[in-house]
Amino acid sequence: MLHYKSKALFAGVVLSISNLMAQGNKDYPIQPVTFNHVHVNDQFWAPRIEVNAEITIPYVLQKCRETGRVDNFLKAAGKKPPTNLTEYPFDDSDVFKVIEGVSYSLQTKANASLERSLDTLIQIIGEAQEPDGYLYTFRTMKPEKLHPWISQKRWEKDSDLSHELYNSGHLFEAAVAHYLSTGKKSLLNIAIKNADLIVKDFLYGKAPYFPGHQVIETGLSRLYRVTGKKDYLALAKYFLDIRGNGVVKGSEYSQSHKLVTDQHEGVGHAVRAAYMYTGMADVAALTGDQSYINAIGKIWSDVVYKKMYLTGGIGATGAGEAFGAAYHLPNMSAYAETCASIANVYWNNRMFLLHGDAKYIDVMERVLYNGMLSGIAQDGKKFFYPNPLASMGQHQRSAWFGCACCISNVTRFMPSVPGYVYAQDKNNVYVNLYMSNKADIQLPSGKLTLSQETAYPWKGDVKISVNPVKQMAFAMRVRIPGWARDEAVPGDLYRFASLQKANKIVIAVNGKPVDYQLEKGYAVFNRTWKKGDVISFELPMEIEKVIANEKVKDDQGRFALQRGPIVYCLEGPDHADQAVQNIVVEEQTNFTANYNPSLLNGILTLDGKGSATSRQVNSNQLLKKELPVKAIPYYAWNNRGPGEMVVWIPSQESLSRPKPAPTIASKSKISGSVSSQRMLSSLNDQFEPSSSEDKSALYVHWWPKKNTEEFIEYTFDQEYTISESKVYWYDDSPFGGCRIPANWEVLYKQGNDWVPVKALTPYETTKDKYNTIQFEPVKTTGVRMKIKLPVNHATGVHEWIVK
Repeated sequence: MLHYKSKALFAGVVLSISNLMAQGNKDYPIQPVTFNHVHVNDQFWAPRIEVNAEITIPYVLQKCRETGRVDNFLKAAGKKPPTNLTEYPFDDSDVFKVIEGVSYSLQTKANASLERSLDTLIQIIGEAQEPDGYLYTFRTMKPEKLHPWISQKRWEKDSDLSHELYNSGHLFEAAVAHYLSTGKKSLLNIAIKNADLIVKDFLYGKAPYFPGHQVIETGLSRLYRVTGKKDYLALAKYFLDIRGNGVVKGSEYSQSHKLVTDQHEGVGHAVRAAYMYTGMADVAALTGDQSYINAIGKIWSDVVYKKMYLTGGIGATGAGEAFGAAYHLPNMSAYAETCASIANVYWNNRMFLLHGDAKYIDVMERVLYNGMLSGIAQDGKKFFYPNPLASMGQHQRSAWFGCACCISNVTRFMPSVPGYVYAQDKNNVYVNLYMSNKADIQLPSGKLTLSQETAYPWKGDVKISVNPVKQMAFAMRVRIPGWARDEAVPGDLYRFASLQKANKIVIAVNGKPVDYQLEKGYAVFNRTWKKGDVISFELPMEIEKVIANEKVKDDQGRFALQRGPIVYCLEGPDHADQAVQNIVVEEQTNFTANYNPSLLNGILTLDGKGSATSRQVNSNQLLKKELPVKAIPYYAWNNRGPGEMVVWIPSQESLSRPKPAPTIASKSKISGSVSSQRMLSSLNDQFEPSSSEDKSALYVHWWPKKNTEEFIEYTFDQEYTISESKVYWYDDSPFGGCRIPANWEVLYKQGNDWVPVKALTPYETTKDKYNTIQFEPVKTTGVRMKIKLPVNHATGVHEWIVK
């Protein structure tokens, strides 16, 4: 096992944590009012939390059984043979996350059957744990061959991909949730045993491996809060401080390229990053380490001012599921992983708990209502991994993913939403989010109950009843959202097109308007409160057109629609020909808000007028027609099947994509040696790729096949005479698995036979352009392309044209 280059450095880590903790017990200056004290009864979040409890959690639990994730623990316990492993070593974490979600749900609604299921599952997990506390099924089951991400030695590949510590982090989160929910220590004891082993190996055994995928830092912080064992907090700080110290090779991908306190930009894998920033906030709160707070403050500004989607999504590129460069925010290929949105909520909530500034809640609310909520379908059983901001129909929620991290993450997150509504700091009560609820809060001055009544996010009227058990003095800090103060987001990444100055929100106490000071985005009311006092106000739910910073090239000449916290989009089912990519709306167009209780479980639509363009056969002149335009909340898209969608609406015709004229190819039936019909449908969608590696739209590929002969085929709607074929290859070199083919050939249907065409020009195999073959005219009802894959790679096709 490797050791620290410098024992003095290790001693410094332990000494610094000891010195910090000697100052006394610390934690966030502001504390959340936990979700089990906030009972939501609105028409927006309450049904979603119910769907998660009644449908999603049982569904995901069953999927964990069906896909072998539970069996992995049985194999590790020696109760099943170690064959047919699941796909990823982090699959253990899905089971832990579901347990966390069930535990949260049990705090709000008893379910004896689910609790018994947890008891059984926890027993299986305990039996899979090795005597010294090690818990990692992919090694413990002793398979014939270790997964390629795993080393022969424990922990040795964790800085890369083994995910041993990542699994432990989710185990700790689940164990604390289960203990607090049920009072049972069965899973907590397993977690403590595992944590004690990691303390022994890392904190005192000086193992230098940083966690390749962060989350254990927050898990250890929670475990420390419950047990009071300072080694757990010291270990969390150790895992942060050894990142980027040069002992084990680091990278931007895992935020290990520099010491964490020297990092000032959001880089690399977005989920890993936001989990790490959350962990840094936890450790800073518990130790008082100001250097962590300074670093994550600078990183937050970089992300929010330069790298965040309007929906609150983070992670612009699928290459490494990572942040892109500043202002690089493509829409069609946006990654914006659901897990990253959840992590972004955690991070921004922690930033608020440190600083008490509403700007962090502004970002958190944006993520909650848009980028996170889009990750799950309204039936509770279909999910998005990436969350794009434009689609040609190539995106669709799935019932399951081999990498199911986003699915299990949703199950644990949804029950906790009520815990973001209120917070407290001594005798200060923060009202952060608006949803009808009843909350019980204990202040130093006494107990009180708060009740909210509102139809938010569709209406801006809010009524908060304040009922202390006795007359007492405390401050109510009521958040005035940035969007209600004419601020689209903190910073200048997005702004409202309308520049009129927002009026000060009128707030009444017991029906009488009162003056107030705005502090860090909060209207502050410091007074003696009595039972029956009521705060009431109306937030201005104006329909806003959002303009992006001019440095965001993908959004120039376009605007997005927002009303309250909700970002809107145009979707195919609401428009002529199921098309929206060809719609143009002038920026001055007025929209009206209309509530439709029967559409998508009840939504408020934005209705206006625009125009749509389409191409004609044998003509360069566009056809243009006026049409009604309907925008729906972004979170609700793709609940009516796959189709076109745009968030950023063109205000200039040159930026729209006219509906293509019908062609021989577009009217053909497509088949091939690819099983996915969705993938095959990309061959004739007439999308013009920008390059061979363009990932913004769907394409056909045969990865991971190599050196095989494949085919694609058009069956025409009638007999045609054809003499030309054009193909645009997909090639994601140098890092991807697809290259241009070794060779290709065009054949045509002659009776029941496929006959090669007589080529008049050479067959090209060139990147970044259409490869054209001209041949002697043939009369046929179908055409086939035969493709030979390269020896060491697969091949892909963007578009196939026949003339």
